[in-house]
Amino acid sequence: MPPSSGESGSVGSVGGYTLVDRLGSGGMGVVHLAHSPSGRQVAVKVVHAQYAQDEEFRARFRQEVQAARRVSGAFTAPVVDADPDAEVPWMATLYVPGRTLSEVVAGQGPLGGRELRVLALGLTEALKDIHRAGVVHRDLKPSNVLMAEDGPRVIDFGISRAADNQTLTITGRLMGTPPFMSPEQFTSPREVTAASDVFSLGSLLVYAATGTRPFDGESPYLTVYQVMHEEPSLDGVTEPLRSIVERCLIKEPEGRPQLAELQRLFETLPDTLPAPPPGDRTEPGGIAYDAVTQSVAVARRGWLPKRRRGPAPAAPRRRATALLGTGVRRVWRILTATVTVGVAGIALLTWGLPMGSGASSDSTDVVDSPVLSLPAGWAPWRTNLTQAVAAADQDRLTSYDRPGCVPDTTAVYCTGSGFTVARMDAGTGRVTWRFGVSPQAARPLGVRDGTVYVYENPPVESDGDSIEWQLVALDVRTGERRWARSVDATQPAALFDGGVLALSTDHSQLIGIDATSGKDLWRASTKSSAGTRCTPLVVHGSPYGLCSDQDDPLRGDWSLLGLGPKGSRELATLPTAVVPVGGLAGELLFVQPKDEEPQSLGGLDEAYTTFLQVDPETGVVERTPLDQTVRGTATLIGSTVYFVRPDGTVSAVAASTGTLTWQADTQVENLSKPVWSETFDFLFLANRYGRLVALDVSRGDVQWTTDKLENPAGAPENVVPSLVLVGDAIVAVTGDTAFSVSPDTPDMGPDEISAPS
Repeated sequence: MPPSSGESGSVGSVGGYTLVDRLGSGGMGVVHLAHSPSGRQVAVKVVHAQYAQDEEFRARFRQEVQAARRVSGAFTAPVVDADPDAEVPWMATLYVPGRTLSEVVAGQGPLGGRELRVLALGLTEALKDIHRAGVVHRDLKPSNVLMAEDGPRVIDFGISRAADNQTLTITGRLMGTPPFMSPEQFTSPREVTAASDVFSLGSLLVYAATGTRPFDGESPYLTVYQVMHEEPSLDGVTEPLRSIVERCLIKEPEGRPQLAELQRLFETLPDTLPAPPPGDRTEPGGIAYDAVTQSVAVARRGWLPKRRRGPAPAAPRRRATALLGTGVRRVWRILTATVTVGVAGIALLTWGLPMGSGASSDSTDVVDSPVLSLPAGWAPWRTNLTQAVAAADQDRLTSYDRPGCVPDTTAVYCTGSGFTVARMDAGTGRVTWRFGVSPQAARPLGVRDGTVYVYENPPVESDGDSIEWQLVALDVRTGERRWARSVDATQPAALFDGGVLALSTDHSQLIGIDATSGKDLWRASTKSSAGTRCTPLVVHGSPYGLCSDQDDPLRGDWSLLGLGPKGSRELATLPTAVVPVGGLAGELLFVQPKDEEPQSLGGLDEAYTTFLQVDPETGVVERTPLDQTVRGTATLIGSTVYFVRPDGTVSAVAASTGTLTWQADTQVENLSKPVWSETFDFLFLANRYGRLVALDVSRGDVQWTTDKLENPAGAPENVVPSLVLVGDAIVAVTGDTAFSVSPDTPDMGPDEISAPS
């Protein structure tokens, strides 16, 4: 909750702690000196109110609390209380009187002799405690070290990562403070180890001993480049400290010393080590430094060309590279790193050339830009997928968690709150008609031959086991109903060549429904050797049933049924819990999980070990082991299966061989299934907050990433995002908001553009 008025002399209270003084403020929140009811002094960090409604930020703060609670040692500040789920999140740590290392060096000059020795040994012991708890700090810097009378204290675990938890939110950006970050934090931030903190320790000790930083470019971008590619500046660092920090600052993590060895080395530092004269501590020009955290803060768009955060087509980027000299080109690549720095943070927007560009200064590689196919009259648009509902219809409303759209050549048909489906012009986002009064558990089934197929009305429980819905065919031009009939909604219907495949209301038959009239084409029994619980499945336009035990789907093998006018025939026996992903070379492709029982929330991060291909004529099953276990939600595109994990990792596996061809860390969590663009040869994905990501298909390189959508309607954190293409136009849905951008200018809108409905 927000600070409230307290007793005389206080500035309020939080969580029962009386706030008595303001210690400082950073980009994340305000830190107060406070008293517990017993009188114990604590430091209470209260998150800034504007961040309290940001679920990504809450996840980040929750991560800080969890990490800090795991660590307890003589040289860290322990957490005594916290409420990351409060209206305004807060955390209380034991109060450590003393200034930060940055304040001490700025006020008194560099440390030397015994002061420096005690600092080095204290920080080493603190890091041992932190790493022993399975945590990597990731932001060890002078402003996160308190200089107490009895030794230093390491504070602020705001961007640390527990070694056994790889799905913590970091908001799609690298996190840290460039002069004190390790090279691997820029190249593979999700894979940093304890060695990263050793690199930061080396940089911090150079600063403590000289007043200057070993990597200190004229701009944050140049500093990043120095950390990654240049030798540290160690002027003024005397032996034996110089030899020690040189080893700490080795670029390759495996080359750095272990903390146990560092402890022995630091014990040899003399108590009489002379302090060199203070160096020039002028901060980079044009950058504002936070008074407490000494982190840099740059306005989001104040220093970059407006609305352009990343190039899209690869060819124009190569052409631009050819115009740059080698030295300039190297620095330019650094600009493409998206870096959030410290608690206040630098947001270096991804703009310019790709980091891996290798064109030389005399390159003549010029390729024409792709010719885009966009809907008529297209411009970036954004439409709210909500509709007010009359009081009489309120009891018909039901919740949903999988909104989204299905595309046609000139329109998209989307679910939303308060209506069943809306037709929107793909060029403008204008709604031309809406149908129904309630949202459904699934987006429209699809569009074919001038008809869009949807579910209508909340479910009506009939016999306790089945849930009846109306399957409805609508005219795409007018939204008028062409036909409707009851089906069982426990399993989704699907379009096949010539009809719609659905489960009967008593779930005893799979029905082929005529797409034009809504009448039965045929009925096939759900009986199989595995059981009678069957899911409709369509691959290569042909209907199938995937069946398991009615009472316990995870008991025994599953059966694959072929369906048609002659009824059903059992084609193959498959392992329990296989997941169908599509068709490959005329056969059905499945992925087999490592575990039969789901191991992740919603099954979004399951581990898979095998591909199964089934010949639809003979029923022969061919098994292809994956060369390594892969996690995520599987999507088949062409001959590659892409696995997308909740933490933003995307893995590409060749469907024919099981070979992992690439793995990309997008730094953007909770992504949709990927969609392939033939024009760019990119994969496009969207996350729950409207961020868009483009990946190169051949290598997995991130081509561009956008910011999250400002103020989307609904509750985007609770729904699965979706993305489709209409021609080359991207149409994505987050929460109750649909929006469209062009892949060559993904940051051009739709923040300021809202289509009328």
